[in-house]
Amino acid sequence: MFSAFAPVKRVVWRVARYSTQANTRITPPLQKKLAALADRHDALLTQLNDNTLNSKELTEASKELATLSTPRSLYDDWQKSTRDLAQLRDMISKNDDDPEMLELAKEEFGDITDRLGTIEKDLVAELAPKDVADEASAILEIRAGAGGDEAALFTADISRMYERFAQINRWKWEVLSFSEELAGKGYKDITVNISGRNVFGQLKFESGVHRVQRVPATETQGRIHTSTITVAILPQPTEVDVQIRDSDLRVDVYRASGAGGQHVNTTDSAVRITHVPTGLVVAMQDERSQHKNKAKALKVLRAKIYEIERSKSESARRASRNQQIGSGNRSEKIRTYNYPQNRVTDHRINLTLHELEPVLSGEALSRVIEPLKEHHVNELLLEL
Repeated sequence: MFSAFAPVKRVVWRVARYSTQANTRITPPLQKKLAALADRHDALLTQLNDNTLNSKELTEASKELATLSTPRSLYDDWQKSTRDLAQLRDMISKNDDDPEMLELAKEEFGDITDRLGTIEKDLVAELAPKDVADEASAILEIRAGAGGDEAALFTADISRMYERFAQINRWKWEVLSFSEELAGKGYKDITVNISGRNVFGQLKFESGVHRVQRVPATETQGRIHTSTITVAILPQPTEVDVQIRDSDLRVDVYRASGAGGQHVNTTDSAVRITHVPTGLVVAMQDERSQHKNKAKALKVLRAKIYEIERSKSESARRASRNQQIGSGNRSEKIRTYNYPQNRVTDHRINLTLHELEPVLSGEALSRVIEPLKEHHVNELLLEL
């Protein structure tokens, strides 16, 4: 008897779950925008079929039509699924004398509910304004902050977290420069180039101050210490995105210092580049070759200049609407890693996970990143 009623019980729960939802993600303003996009799509299709456009107009219309095809199709699916749900809800409320038909209707209601959720998620992704930098590779900078040795150790911990996350996503991890502390166990700072598809889009909300709370190995009283590090994620532009004039650069060469082998203090291989208009300075000394150090320095400099321009545009947009997710400013405390409580908390969206080790291993970092991305998309939709 239990097995016979179990499926019905499951389906009834799914129906109740959907019926109690207060809002769909496709709000009336978004529905209005979708209807306008659908009308525009159909008008373009009519123009193309009428063969009244010249070659330039034909090219432009074809490109615009291609961008509208997916949201148009999703909107059709959304409308149909919404109508189907309304009909099924009405059928379920009125059909009490045919248990078999009622069970089938509830099962279909649950299936359409799940499908509608997927459609809405895809529609939201299509409607949200796109950040052209999301597809880019990125420069990662991690610097130890308050906390002395503990901050240096945590800089290394976070570096390993991002390196593992890069491996999971099949991105290329290239260390550009670093300053070791504690006989190689920690970093004062480390700069990495992460190459691949959608690197910046995945990591851009990692910028800010990360705080760690734990008992240091050298602590004899068992007291919890708090340390901080700073993370910066910069989109890696192409040379077309950012053009740097040689006349705007001051290049200084000098002998490398610190660990590095026989070439240290024997050749002028280290390079320091100053971008005069902005005052930005980037130095590299990790390679034996002066040319390689200069190339690395220019890569980081280009990313920093690009980020300045992006920040200006972002500040202007944020001035019109204060977004809760934060500015990504390096001085903004965004996340706490609490070892005694096995807790990771992102303060921007009040997200708490009791999965410290999985997050720090990189395996579960996406469980922090994805809610941040979704929150960001929802904020962008409010601006439409």
